[in-house]
Amino acid sequence: MRPLADWPLAARRHIVGVMTDIDDTLTTDGAITPDALRALADLRAAGLHVLAITGRSTGWSEPFATAWPVDAIVAENGAVLLQMSSQIGLQRLQDGREALSKTYLQDEATRRVNFARMRRVAERLRREVPAARLAEDSWGRETDMAVDHNECHTLPPEAIAQVVAIMRAEGMHATVSSIHINGWFGTHDKLEGARWAVRTLYGRNLDAELDRWVYVGDSSNDQLMFQTLPHAVGVANVRRFASSLQHLPRYITEAERGAGFAEVARAVLEAA
Repeated sequence: MRPLADWPLAARRHIVGVMTDIDDTLTTDGAITPDALRALADLRAAGLHVLAITGRSTGWSEPFATAWPVDAIVAENGAVLLQMSSQIGLQRLQDGREALSKTYLQDEATRRVNFARMRRVAERLRREVPAARLAEDSWGRETDMAVDHNECHTLPPEAIAQVVAIMRAEGMHATVSSIHINGWFGTHDKLEGARWAVRTLYGRNLDAELDRWVYVGDSSNDQLMFQTLPHAVGVANVRRFASSLQHLPRYITEAERGAGFAEVARAVLEAA
């Protein structure tokens, strides 16, 4: 990982959009920091596309999709696209407020079958990993499940590995974020969610212009994005996952979490 200062100015000048993880990338101690919030607003004001891509639940993400200066939030590791009505030409509500549009990658029948399967996996986890607890945002999950390992409840490394192994043995896709172990049925992931969002929102082909986007993240479930995007940046706290990552971001910020994201935004805007 090279210092963010090594990111060439010529490369930064071609950036058209910024994609970012949320937990421990935009947020610090569970809340978005003022400098990160201002950075999002500054990026949009400069005409750049701004997408948040998270493993967080749909229900948890909805209020932030309406309040934060982002084009959209892709929730549940690529499965749900949340955007305001103004982004897609829908009418406002009768009281003048914008409506939130929610689009799913999987159809309703598939989601219903998968939800029942996830309930059975949750029961197995309760039997075989008694220390495992479902994440606090599970009430808002529609297409995946999450086990808390570092938000409100701590799991030791061997328990995390056991949860991941059970999920995968059940045919689930499983990843570990800075706070949760996420599992879901389907082939989608953060990268597929990013492709879907870029195509749906902007009519663009992400794979045809990977060098025009930057991704900012902090943990294991960001490594597919780190591997794929040439302008991938880890906020400084990514170092605690470095030994377990097969694919590291190309650059790393000096500051951690929200302050690190603000560094990336400044680097992009200074080149404009």
